[in-house]
Amino acid sequence: MIDPFGRHISYLRVSVTDRCDLRCVYCMAEEMTFLPKAEVLTLEELERLCGAFITMGVKKIRLTGGEPLVRRNVMSLVEALGRRIGPAGLEELTLTTNGTQLAKHAEGLVRAGVKRVNVSMDTLDPEGFRAATRWGDLAQVQDGIMAAKAAGLRIKINAVALRGLNEHEFDRMVEWCGRHGFDLCLIETMPMGEVAEDRTDRYLSLDVVRARLRLNWSLSESGYATGGPARYFDVAETGTRIGFITPLSHNFCESCNRVRLTCTGTLYMCLGQEDAADLRPVLRAGLDDVALQAAIREAISRKPKGHDFVIERARPAAVARHMSVTGG
Repeated sequence: MIDPFGRHISYLRVSVTDRCDLRCVYCMAEEMTFLPKAEVLTLEELERLCGAFITMGVKKIRLTGGEPLVRRNVMSLVEALGRRIGPAGLEELTLTTNGTQLAKHAEGLVRAGVKRVNVSMDTLDPEGFRAATRWGDLAQVQDGIMAAKAAGLRIKINAVALRGLNEHEFDRMVEWCGRHGFDLCLIETMPMGEVAEDRTDRYLSLDVVRARLRLNWSLSESGYATGGPARYFDVAETGTRIGFITPLSHNFCESCNRVRLTCTGTLYMCLGQEDAADLRPVLRAGLDDVALQAAIREAISRKPKGHDFVIERARPAAVARHMSVTGG
């Protein structure tokens, strides 16, 4: 699959549910209205859609949510996609999770063929974590992370950089991740969905963060890449890496190879645009894979050059949908 700008689309992010057991303040409203079950694709429908993308050249699939591991029987989908890993199929199957369910599923993920996971953890302070997630238990998440490490999964910690919440913690997080052999990825907050607070008060440019980190750590640009938007640096003192995802301070769209599929079968060609293709009617009309692939191909032909993210008080959300709907 090649988009209008010559980019090969080889990476699919699949949101298996819009539900989550946390309510991170930058991601979701405290009182969320979730999708009715009838609108959500079955796991079998999601598997069929993923299969069509793999046939059309997708080499990497990342399962996301909401929180993917809260979906009932989600491991059956993980196992089915794991069987697609091989020379003629997927090169990699990965997962982004908040870590609350990792202790339960880590060994099963490894058996299914998952080799690495991203875990969202914005702070190492238990009270700060509870405030950021509205009720999360940091100890539960860290127990899940350590269970994943023990099971043999490679781990990357994702942290959204938030002014007034965790900006004083990044040195500590680099040290903690280095001690445990984890990579760290810092992310600028994105203006998606209406939330209770003003994002302009929380936005923190990662240019500022990287300059502060260089005071205590030796950072050298790395050739490491995962297929995602992060720009990585090697940390000499720890032997691990730190990545920076900068949708606002440095647009990363020129090399975008990704599309996002929601749990309703909606395909978003760009995280920061509203244009989408509804694949659910094609699935549920009983049409064959030729028709399904044609619908996907038409959607890819509309993939835009980039997003229009901006954070300003007059425009608190660049797109109305919450991140949990599209998938992280």
